[in-house]
Formats: sequence, structure tokens, C-alpha cells
Amino acid sequence: MDNKEIYKAVLGMIDLTSLNGTDTYSKIAAMTEKVNRFHDSFPDYPLPASICVYPNFAKTVATVRADKDVHVTVVGGCFPASQSTLPVKIAECAGAVADGADEVDIVLALNSFLDHNEAEARREIVEIGAAVRAVRPAVHLKVILETGALKDPALIADASFLAMEAGADFIKTSTGKMQPAATPEAAEVMCRCISEYYGKTGRMVGFKPAGGIATPEDAVTYWNIVSDILGEKWLNKQYFRFGASRMANNLLSALEGREVKYY
Repeated sequence: MDNKEIYKAVLGMIDLTSLNGTDTYSKIAAMTEKVNRFHDSFPDYPLPASICVYPNFAKTVATVRADKDVHVTVVGGCFPASQSTLPVKIAECAGAVADGADEVDIVLALNSFLDHNEAEARREIVEIGAAVRAVRPAVHLKVILETGALKDPALIADASFLAMEAGADFIKTSTGKMQPAATPEAAEVMCRCISEYYGKTGRMVGFKPAGGIATPEDAVTYWNIVSDILGEKWLNKQYFRFGASRMANNLLSALEGREVKYY
């Protein structure tokens, strides 16, 4: 596959994201309308995989979006620090699913994991997963490891296996709110863990790099990691996502051969 084919495929794997303290209901509705109108300007390219917002905007996106193949994703569980009580995290995530969220991205409880209390970190994922799936069984749960805080590849591997064993449908590198965010080195560790887990269980878990990913070259880098380690079965939006809103315009520019600032 040449690079332009990869750019086009990756456009359909992006979770188009707005996670700003200044977000408003009208701004999120306008972003969703841009997705609705995308094919008026670019009929040959795919829509993003989802629109990712804070939980209070789930209903806005669900109401405004025209194509239900574009999922509603929320960051939940007191994103990005995951510093609150478990009942609060559960209520936030389950409420967002009731409001129309198709996918929930939560952050691994580093307050427990880095304190060597893996059992508690695992329990949070299990209980949040059970709560959101009680509202809608098909909801996808993504667990953000915040790999920049883990540093040691062995810790990244431990967190990857913990999240998958606790029921994560995806594991994700970063919140994008701390540095370093996504790195190819962390991605390789996580993808090897996904491959090992699949070999042992037969369950495919998705992978999402996020944070600091912006260029077409970044898209190719992560595409090649997934292709080389996990293979063609993972090269679709069901199992491979990018948290990289800035990259959408850059990919469009590379494909069109001109500067594009659509999103």
C-alpha cells in the first residue's frame, strides 16, 4: 500500500476530538455539522470513525450527527487524571452512554497502578465496563494507559495486560494532556502485548495512539507498527484508531496537494 492509500485509510480511523475547557454546546454542534457536510466537499474520502468529546456533550453529538457509523466517543472516568471516587467515575461514564455515547475512553487509575495496587486499578476498569455495558451492551471501552507516566517498557506491558484482562476493547497510549504522549516505542510494546494476548485468548483488542500525532508521516509510522506486529486484521477502524484531530487537515492537504483547513 502506498502512502496516499494509507493517508486515505487513516482519515477513516480518526477520532475527531475537541477536549477544550472553552468547548460549548454550539461549538460541538458546529464540529458535528462539519462532519455531516464533509462529503459535500470531499466525496472520495471516508468520514472520521468517531467524534470525541467530554461526557456532557454526548447528547449534542448524538443528536446532530447524520451518520450513525460515525460513533459518539466520550472521555470519561474524570479524564484526564482519573482522580475521583469510583462511584463518580461510574456515574459519569454510564450517564454518557445513556445520552448516546457509543464508546467511552477512560484513564487507567494511575493513583492505584503506580502505588503497586494493580488489583484496585483492575477493579475500576471491570466495574466501569460492567456499568456502561449494562446501559448498552455494544458500547466500546477504551483504556488510556498514559504511557508517558509509565516510562519503563515493562510497566507499559503490565498496564496493557491489566487493561485487556479487565475487559478493555481498546488500549490507548495517552490523554494528550501530558508529555511525552504517544511514541512509537510505547506503541510497539502495546501492540506486542495485544498480539500475545490474542494468541492466548483469541480476543482481538484494538489499539489507539493519541497525543502529539499530527503529520502524515506520523500516520505512516503507526500504520506500519500495527501492520508489522498485528497484521492486516487490525488495519480497520474496528481495531485501529488515531486520537489525532490535527492530523485530519494535514492528511487532506497531502491527498489534495494543497493546504486544506476543513476541520
